[in-house]
Amino acid sequence: MTKNKDLNQVKAIYKNLRSSPRKINNILKSIRGKSANVAMRDLEFTDKRAANEIKKTLKSAIANAENNNQLDIDNLIVKEAYVGKGITLKRFMPRARGRAAGIKKHFSNLTIIVSENKKVMAEANK
Repeated sequence: MTKNKDLNQVKAIYKNLRSSPRKINNILKSIRGKSANVAMRDLEFTDKRAANEIKKTLKSAIANAENNNQLDIDNLIVKEAYVGKGITLKRFMPRARGRAAGIKKHFSNLTIIVSENKKVMAEANK
């Protein structure tokens, strides 16, 4: 867990997620900008295999916000969710006539940043 300069933002990172960044980015598009509760619900009903790992990372970010920064979990939104390229395992598959074909197994680094929604906070203080 690392904190951003803004105290209302909390980050959670999942390194070496065993899925390619292209596949993960499709799932992250669906949760960017949504409230944390809605994003968790959407990930629960997503058919993709990596959605479970993304859900774990989002849970970690919410727990970090609640325990380390004392933020209200009802007001949290997914401010940023992005994925970067990780390591690539290189393997070989035997082919005909004594040749070999390369296989690349991609890994990803996932980052989710949640922040407290200022609009909801302003309405609550009125």
